[in-house]
Amino acid sequence: MPTRRLGIIMNGVTGRMGTNQHLVRSIVAIRQQGGVALANGDRVMPDPILVGRNAEKTERLAKAHGIERWTTDLDAALHNRNDEVFFDAATTQMRAGLLAQAIDAGKHIYCEKPVADTLHHALAVAKKAKAAGIKHGVVQDKLFLPGLLKLKMLRDSGFFGRMLSVRGEFGYWVFEGDWQQAQRPSWNYKKAEGGGIILDMVCHWRYVMDNLFGAVKSVSCLGATHIPERWDEADKKYAADTDDACYATFQLEGGVVCHINSSWCTRVRRDDLVTFHVDGTLGSAVAGLQSCRAQARVATPRPVWNPDVKQSIDFFAGWQEVPDNVAYDNGFKTEWEMFIRHVCEDAPFKWTLFEGAKGVQLAELAMQSWKERRWIDVPALEV
Repeated sequence: MPTRRLGIIMNGVTGRMGTNQHLVRSIVAIRQQGGVALANGDRVMPDPILVGRNAEKTERLAKAHGIERWTTDLDAALHNRNDEVFFDAATTQMRAGLLAQAIDAGKHIYCEKPVADTLHHALAVAKKAKAAGIKHGVVQDKLFLPGLLKLKMLRDSGFFGRMLSVRGEFGYWVFEGDWQQAQRPSWNYKKAEGGGIILDMVCHWRYVMDNLFGAVKSVSCLGATHIPERWDEADKKYAADTDDACYATFQLEGGVVCHINSSWCTRVRRDDLVTFHVDGTLGSAVAGLQSCRAQARVATPRPVWNPDVKQSIDFFAGWQEVPDNVAYDNGFKTEWEMFIRHVCEDAPFKWTLFEGAKGVQLAELAMQSWKERRWIDVPALEV
């Protein structure tokens, strides 16, 4: 069947996430499998051009993965009419401006989250994309993780009954950088460079809650800067002046209460780096990135509170593993394939820049709640 070329400008993929998830495990993997199949049997083959500020690093990355095209000239790349899609995974602060520039050049838009550093900028670029009539989308990768897909299956099957509450735990210890190298870039801990865990992670939690547990109606948030000094990539000490932990409670549609802790200052003693514990009238489930365990109402043990006697119930043993009855692909790759079909055959794609703006909105409201020490309602957004 015919194969169509799709030129993709990939900006900011020399970073860890851009290289591993978007280039290697998504675009390169799609190329290796022979492209993306369309409904009519045709295939679409991505033809990326890598854009980076460091010529040596960008060229080395391109050669390592069989990519023929690379450049340090973003303006020239945007003016190449043979490339239809612009993808950005660079810094949050520059994103809205780069997306606007790409929209002006007539490109379809796909980008990492957050889509902007403020709601004003996020809405502005979403409105610009809508007015231009181009296709646009934002990465919402956690919806495509096996663990959360299993949660969705349980919800859709009616397993939970009436959903009551959700408890999310995310995070791990990010080393300060003095005696052991940090696992995250130093800009994450600098307010002036767009750092902070609230902006980074609450954008994720917005689309997870909206799509799996219920639309977010209000938020109460407490942020913290637990580690005030860290060491950067040059082993230079700097002041960490933005939040590295976030303790947030959300009220959702249908009366569901959701509490999520996000922290780069916690040591992990749970099944995964992120877990969601969902309780309902008919059953409960705990999902991580890959696995999901469930306990039905009829299989729930009957504990009795007695602090003077050693606990006789093995609470971990009473949970059943939700099986891998389908083959799960990389979540980033799955969404890339959906967006490519959206561009090439107008297939449905709901995760637009407007959805990305909702994440920025909730992050801003969470920070407002922290500052004002009160609950904040989440108003509907319109574009």
